[in-house]
Amino acid sequence: MVKFLALFTVVAVLAPMLPARAASALHCTNTTSGATWDLPVDLGHGTVDSFPAQISDRAISWKDTSTDRFYDFDRASGAMDMHAASSTGGFYLTDRCRLQ
Repeated sequence: MVKFLALFTVVAVLAPMLPARAASALHCTNTTSGATWDLPVDLGHGTVDSFPAQISDRAISWKDTSTDRFYDFDRASGAMDMHAASSTGGFYLTDRCRLQ
């Protein structure tokens, strides 16, 4: 009984310190092809797919340093824009995502 109470006390003290939803995912769909994929999002550490991200109530933005592309996810509309620079001026794509 003492061990149970000690464990209960530790959990009760530490639980409020843990983020409510530290880790989740963006589930995305290419609206043209229908292809789907998931991007891991760690709200507690402020990362998307292990890259540092700016996370607010309205948007999540990050740069994929392996491809040098920028991503902006609008939480209200579900639009995720990818911006890529190139020698011809660059391009962008818009997919649909939802935070799970």
